[in-house]
Amino acid sequence: MADTKQADQQTGTKGAERKAAKLAREIKAFAAQHGGAEGQLAHIGQAGTRIVLVGEDGGWGDLVAPTYAIAEAAAEKAGLTLHEEFDGDFAAKVVTGPYEWTRMAGIQVGGPANA
Repeated sequence: MADTKQADQQTGTKGAERKAAKLAREIKAFAAQHGGAEGQLAHIGQAGTRIVLVGEDGGWGDLVAPTYAIAEAAAEKAGLTLHEEFDGDFAAKVVTGPYEWTRMAGIQVGGPANA
């Protein structure tokens, strides 16, 4: 019984390491495409932790990790600079365009729908 529990824990750990490595590769790819990147980790309940990415060119995106620990490990493996909060200075780096305005604000305030 103890051997089975220990094997499950090792599989879980190995699975977490694989997930963190996959996320780190995706973070690195985003950073390469956007001239570098910074990030912030945000809990999103049972879904896990969102890794918000902001590129040096203002491009942005996100990834979701199943746990905060996996998100932290992925950020560390990728060499991602993390911010504690998505505050004004960090948020000001984000460049939004027409798509974001119609999706985030336009629909809510009667703007044009996205095609």
